[in-house]
Amino acid sequence: MDAIDALNEIAFLLERDLAPRFKVQAFRRAAGAIEGLSASELQERIEDGRLAHTKGIGDRTLEVITQAAAGQTPDYLVSLREKQADAPASALASALRGDLHSHTEWSDGTVPIDAMADAATRLGREYQAVTDHSPHLTVANGLTTERLAQQLTRIEEWNAAHPDDVTLLTGIEVDILEDGSLDQTPDVLSRLDVVVASVHSKLRAEKTVMTRRMLAAVGHPSTAVLGHCTGRLVQGSRGTRPQSEFDAKRVFAACAENDVAVEINSRPERQDPPDDLIALALEAGCLFSIDSDAHAPGHLDFVTLGAARAQAAGIPAERIVTTWPLPRLRTWLDAKR
Repeated sequence: MDAIDALNEIAFLLERDLAPRFKVQAFRRAAGAIEGLSASELQERIEDGRLAHTKGIGDRTLEVITQAAAGQTPDYLVSLREKQADAPASALASALRGDLHSHTEWSDGTVPIDAMADAATRLGREYQAVTDHSPHLTVANGLTTERLAQQLTRIEEWNAAHPDDVTLLTGIEVDILEDGSLDQTPDVLSRLDVVVASVHSKLRAEKTVMTRRMLAAVGHPSTAVLGHCTGRLVQGSRGTRPQSEFDAKRVFAACAENDVAVEINSRPERQDPPDDLIALALEAGCLFSIDSDAHAPGHLDFVTLGAARAQAAGIPAERIVTTWPLPRLRTWLDAKR
C-alpha cells in the first residue's frame, strides 16, 4: 500500500483511540517527511540508508514505510485495525450525514482545516462544520474577530476547490459568558453557518445562576446548538469533573421553543448529556445534534458512540439534525442568521 496512506491511517486510528498527541504526531511528521518522493526515490532511500537518517523518521515509522514500499500492509497497521475492529454500525450511525462541532489548529485542534476536511470526506460525510473557539477561551487559542474572518475565507476557498468532497460549514463554538451573552459580536455570528454555544468557565456556579446564563444563550437568535450542556468529564487524561447544576426542564423547554438543538457530545470523556437529561430533552420536544467535538481527524469517528447513545435513548432519526440532508439543514440554520 502507499506509505503515506499507511502512516496517515495509523495516525487516524491512534487519534480515534485517544492516544497521546506526541505518538500521533510521529506518524504525521513521517508522512510529511516523505511527501513528494516518487516510489523509486523512496525505495532508493530505504536501500541506501538515507531514510533512516531523515528528520522526522523514527524506528517505528521506518518499519511502516519499508513494509508499505515492499507492497505489504504494515504489521503495526494490521494490529491497530484488529484492535479497533468495529461491530456493524448502528442504524442511527449509518443515517448520520454530518457533524456540527469540530476544531482545527486555528484554535486547539491538532491539524489544518484541509486535513479535517479530507478525513471527513473519507468517512463519507456530506457536511462538516468547523467550529473553533471564541476569543474569551484564550487557553484554547480562541479566534479573534480578525482571525475568524481569515478562517471564513479559507473555508470558502476550500469549498470552491473541492466541489465533490465534503461541504465545510463555517461556524464557531462560542463561549457562553457569565451574563449569558455570547463571546462574539452579533454581526460576526450572523455571518456563520453554525453557532454552537457552550459553557467553559464557572462550571460550578449556583444552579439558579447557571440556569439564567444558559437560558439567555439559548434565547440568542444566532444559537443553533447547545454544546456539551453539563460540562462533565467521566474519564480521560484530564480526570473527572461533575456536571454543572441547572434547571434542565426549563433549559430544554427553551431549546424546544427556540428551535435550538441539544448536542449529544460524542467524546468518550464527556458523554454529555447524561442519559437522564437526554430523556428529559426528548420529552421536552427538543431537536438533537450528534457531534464529534473532534480535535483531530480520528476523533471525527466518535459520532458512532454518540449515535449508539441516542439510539439506546429512543431518539427518532427525524429529531436529529445531523441526519438531515444539507439543503434541509441549511434551511434550519438560515433561520438563525
